[in-house]
Amino acid sequence: MSSFLYQRPIHNPLSDPYPISPRSSSNSQKPYSIFSPTTLLVLLSLLVVMGVFFPWVGMRESLFSDTTRPSTANWRDYTLAEAAEFVARNGTVIVCAVSQPYLPFLNNWLISITRQKHQDKVLVIAEDYATLYKVNERWPGHAVLVPPAPDAQTAHKFGSQGFFNFTSRRPRHLLQILELGYNVMYNDVDMVWLADPFPYFEGNHDVYFTDDMTPVKPLNHSHDLPPPGKKGRTYICSCMIFLRPTSGAKLVMKKWIEELKDQPWSREKKANDQPAFNWALDKLVNKVDLYLLPQAAFPTGGLYFKNKTWVRETKGMHVIIHNNYILGFEKKIKRFHDYDLWLVDDHADESPLGRI
Repeated sequence: MSSFLYQRPIHNPLSDPYPISPRSSSNSQKPYSIFSPTTLLVLLSLLVVMGVFFPWVGMRESLFSDTTRPSTANWRDYTLAEAAEFVARNGTVIVCAVSQPYLPFLNNWLISITRQKHQDKVLVIAEDYATLYKVNERWPGHAVLVPPAPDAQTAHKFGSQGFFNFTSRRPRHLLQILELGYNVMYNDVDMVWLADPFPYFEGNHDVYFTDDMTPVKPLNHSHDLPPPGKKGRTYICSCMIFLRPTSGAKLVMKKWIEELKDQPWSREKKANDQPAFNWALDKLVNKVDLYLLPQAAFPTGGLYFKNKTWVRETKGMHVIIHNNYILGFEKKIKRFHDYDLWLVDDHADESPLGRI
């Protein structure tokens, strides 16, 4: 608070600036009146104390209980710019987009990030108001909703138009954060961190990403964009991306948005955001500095959960595990359970959200 706060001097209610001459014995037995000057002075002093001290206590609590907490009371008015400024650490924001059905996965993901001591820079982009209020109730300032909110009932159904609308908002959010000047890391929340990923974002490349293909690569594989597959495009995962606030990264986000407009959802072609992301990368490969992250550290779920030999050979190298190549909440949770990666049952107290 910028205004200068002070506490006005409080007069001692027991001292009288206008002393009365000693009473004579004749009036010493005179009945005491509540309207005497001394009593009125005491009451006035108490009013002054209450008027000055108690408001100061309230202001002091709001000022010093959490000096970094945003003062926004109405989270509907909380903007992406305000939220990014609040959570950013060392110029970096970690972003996820979540609708209410995915709150258990959000909590699981947060526990794994907290273990790597990066939770303070997490920003949850809530895709419905229930998520916005729930997260900010438990963890004030770490959730923001960018209107309009998608249909919460359909946003979590893979292949639906609601899911397409939900995921197609992603590049717009990321572009806006880049325009604010921050590095931004995006994760889907069906991921678990086993180690700190930031040492892998070496150099000053524009866009860092992972391959979603399952064939095993050499440990020293190239970091260039892989060649196109059978569909004429690459198969890069749009669920784990790290971006620097460069003109190249912004160009990729803008091209991703364009490609989504050119490939709208239809009942015949139930699109999602990933093919459009790959078309954008393929078309800009010679204009932007792209970097493929090592497969051993960032494996796709189709490799990590299905190739036990590879997992054994690369033990100790895994950094982020993505629970993809499987559909359905219950199936994802069961698979996390089977691999001891479902943390919320026994370790909810490690999450900034607690048990939700």
